[in-house]
Amino acid sequence: MTTPRTGSPLALTVLALLQYKPLHPYGIQRLIKQWGKDKVVNVGQRTSLYRTIDRLITAGLIGVRETERDQAYPERTVYEITDAGRAVAREWLLDMLAMPKQEFPEFPAALSHLLMLAPQEISDALDRRVRTLSEALAGLEAEISAETGHGLPRITMLEAEYLRVVTAAELQWLRSVVDEMRNGELTWSAADLVAFAESPE
Repeated sequence: MTTPRTGSPLALTVLALLQYKPLHPYGIQRLIKQWGKDKVVNVGQRTSLYRTIDRLITAGLIGVRETERDQAYPERTVYEITDAGRAVAREWLLDMLAMPKQEFPEFPAALSHLLMLAPQEISDALDRRVRTLSEALAGLEAEISAETGHGLPRITMLEAEYLRVVTAAELQWLRSVVDEMRNGELTWSAADLVAFAESPE
């Protein structure tokens, strides 16, 4: 039995939820959505949740508590966290908080290949992203406002605050790039780029 040295966001979330009470996979997925964790954890496909549960069982971090049998539902396996799972979840959490990880999101990768597109295509695509991010930012601000109105302590909303700050920063940067493309400050010459690429080091 080998304990993973690093955990995924979904694995950490499963361990965190099981610290509250034993749950079956559907209950885990439902709580992730109810508590808004689906904004920071990808649980769109239940197969990824089942794979994560299998890995946690193999590592001895969770175990089977019982199997629920009800005529109204299919048979459901209820899982509980082990003592090892509690210890490892703390290690993962502290590591994720303290150590920035080199991640490879799609957007910076796409930015690195902009020269495949014409300037108008780039500005149109970035405009669409601006609109999408504007809607996302409005949603985050409404969510934070609603949660604050319910009297929840701020510590429960830090992930939403982080997402709001990051989204707002990206939105500000994107708008400046689009503006610079439109007013002619951000320009490039395909011929100059080809010449640069072909020049000896």
